[in-house]
Amino acid sequence: MNLSQFTYHLPEHQIAQSAVHPPDTCKLMILNNSKPTEHKIFKDIINYLQSGDVLVINQTKVIPAKLIGKKSTGARVEVILTKKVKDKVYDCRIKGTNVKEGTELVFKKSKATVIKKSDDIFTIQFKKLSQSDLIIPTPPYIKKKVPEKDYQTLFAHEKGSLAAPTAGLHFTPRLVKQLGKKGITFAPVTLHIGFGTFLPVRDITTYKTEPEYVHITKESADIINNAKRIIAVGTTSVKCLETAASDGKIYPYSGYSNIFIKPGCKFNANISAIITNFHLPQSSLLLLVCAFGGTERILNAYNEAVKKNYRFYSLGDAMLIYNSSK
Repeated sequence: MNLSQFTYHLPEHQIAQSAVHPPDTCKLMILNNSKPTEHKIFKDIINYLQSGDVLVINQTKVIPAKLIGKKSTGARVEVILTKKVKDKVYDCRIKGTNVKEGTELVFKKSKATVIKKSDDIFTIQFKKLSQSDLIIPTPPYIKKKVPEKDYQTLFAHEKGSLAAPTAGLHFTPRLVKQLGKKGITFAPVTLHIGFGTFLPVRDITTYKTEPEYVHITKESADIINNAKRIIAVGTTSVKCLETAASDGKIYPYSGYSNIFIKPGCKFNANISAIITNFHLPQSSLLLLVCAFGGTERILNAYNEAVKKNYRFYSLGDAMLIYNSSK
């Protein structure tokens, strides 16, 4: 298995820079094992779900963790806080030139100094930290300012994520109500997405994901275990289920997970289908989707989506993928 297999050509104009309104009117590609690929809109998903199905949704909420400022020399920097070490001391990622230990960072109302650098991780100490300087981080390929309401899911409840679980962005209150009337249940789980989701996979054999916090309650585990079919909403929900699964059963879980799902991995959770967006080439998320849906099948679908002018990545269109082994 070679990383170069997991790529495709995407014209830049198909990287979504803004959300569709209403969110459930985006495009939806259906990958069904027994039928040709179908092209619908997202709210049509109700026609592919059945009474007794359980939709597993990630209820993480994106937190304000990004600051935009300057070095004392005037050069621009972008800082994303990834971990609080102690009061006013944070590990972070910094986008900027020649940032080293001792560098002073100045924001609109905040000031900090870089006190440590280890590879790509910086530790900074704030002399002053104003909450008004903190904004919601969005992926680097989105060049426009995104309203927070377009980057938080309807289910966002537990604060702690550096990115949105974007498959959940397509659900509207009306669609959720219609699904409920049809006998479809939602089971909330939590995975706080870390900065690692933005990092490329450089070597499949040595790649390790950064640990991310996962929480599944007994109540949600019971709902999932009694499902007619389990439909995972997003790759993060898949990660939650696989972290807590044993012999096809989901158990309550609270702790960190660094699970890396790639083609060849055996799934422990009995997932019938996943709902997901289109992911970056050679990313861990694309590898996960290929593991679930079959590499050739998924990459063929991606190439078809490009031809049909689908919108890609976090604010883009969606797929419903049935398990290739079922």
